Amino acid sequence: MVANCATNNVIPADLQGSAGNPENPFLKADGNWVRQKCPSSPPDNGSAIPTDGHPPPAVRVYSAPATPGGRAFAVVAPAYNEGLVIGSVVLLAKKHADRVIVVDDGSADRTAETARLAGADVIEMPENGGKAKAMMAGFARARELGYDVVVMLDGDGQHDPEEIPIVAAPVLAGEADLVIGSRFLATRAEIPAYRRAGQMVLNGFTNLSVDGNFATTDSQSGFRALSRRALENLTFSSEGYTIESDMISHFAPLGLKIAEVPISVTYDVPHKHKKNPLSHGFGVLAKIVELIGHRRPLFFFGIPGSVIAVFGMGLEIYTFSEFYRIAQFHYIIFTLGITALILGLLLISSGLILNFLVSMKQHRVKGDG
Repeated sequence: MVANCATNNVIPADLQGSAGNPENPFLKADGNWVRQKCPSSPPDNGSAIPTDGHPPPAVRVYSAPATPGGRAFAVVAPAYNEGLVIGSVVLLAKKHADRVIVVDDGSADRTAETARLAGADVIEMPENGGKAKAMMAGFARARELGYDVVVMLDGDGQHDPEEIPIVAAPVLAGEADLVIGSRFLATRAEIPAYRRAGQMVLNGFTNLSVDGNFATTDSQSGFRALSRRALENLTFSSEGYTIESDMISHFAPLGLKIAEVPISVTYDVPHKHKKNPLSHGFGVLAKIVELIGHRRPLFFFGIPGSVIAVFGMGLEIYTFSEFYRIAQFHYIIFTLGITALILGLLLISSGLILNFLVSMKQHRVKGDG
C-alpha cells in the first residue's frame, strides 16, 4: 500500500510501479509501498503565464504559498461559476498536492476570490474561453513552477480530491505519462444510462482516432495525471471540451504510456449541466470525427468512398442489364450511378493522398524526436 505523508491515505499496491525511478517519492518496504520524506516544493519563478514569451495583459495571476512539506506535484482545476464548491475542492486537494492551481474561466460569481481564500494559485481568464484554454493556462503555470507531475480535476465537485493519490501514483512511479481516472472501471451502476450510452459512442470514435495504439474506457474523464513528458508534448490545438480526447489521440501515436485507474464520481453537484448534454455530446463527437479525418484519412475517406463507389457500380450494372434485357435505358439511374462512382473514387484517392502525407509527417516527427 502507498501511504500519503500528509494524510495517511493509501493506494493499493497493484496500482503502483517499481521504485527504480530515483524521483519516485514511494519506496517499497516489507511488501508495502511507503512514502519517502516529502520533497521540498519547487521554487516559484514568477507568476506570469508564458504565451510567446509574454503574459496576456488581461490575465491576472494570484500566487499562493506552496503547501509546507510539498508533495512533488501540482493540481490544476478549471472552474466556471463554481463559487459554491471550489473552496472545498481546493482545501481537499491541498491535502495531497504541493500546490493547487485554479483557472477561473471568466466566472461571474466569486469563484476566484473563494479559491484564493482557500489557498490556491488563481489564474483569472478575461472571458469564458472554454475548458481547453483554461487547462492549457493551468498547465503552463505548472510547467513554469517546475512541476514534473500535474493532476487535473474538474472544479465542480464531481471528482473526489481524496482519490488524487490513486490517479497520480502510476505517473509518480514512472509507469505512465498519462493516467486517466475512469468512471467505468468501478462505478458503472452510479452513472446515468444516457451518459453511459453517450460515452460508449465517444469512446469508440476516440479509439478509432488512435488506430489501435490505446483503447480507453473513459475518453471524456477530466480526472487525470500527466508526467513531465506529457506536459512538454501539449503542443496540439484544442477547443472547448475536446481536450480530453485530443490528449489521447495526440499522445498515443507519440508512444507516450497511457494507463487507467478506477475513480468514483458524483453528479449531485450545484451546477449539474452548464451545457445541454445532447448538444455538448454532438459537439464533442463532431470534433472527434474531424480529428479522425486528420489522423486516419484513409479510414475516414476510404471507407465511405468505397461504399459510394460500390453503390454507383451497382446502379451502372443494373442500368446496362435492363438495357440488354428489355432495350430500355434508364438515363436518370445511369447518371446517378456515374456520379456516385466518380465521387467514391475521388474520396478513395483523397484518402490515399492524405494518408501518405500523414505518414510522412509522422516519420518526420519520430525522426526529430
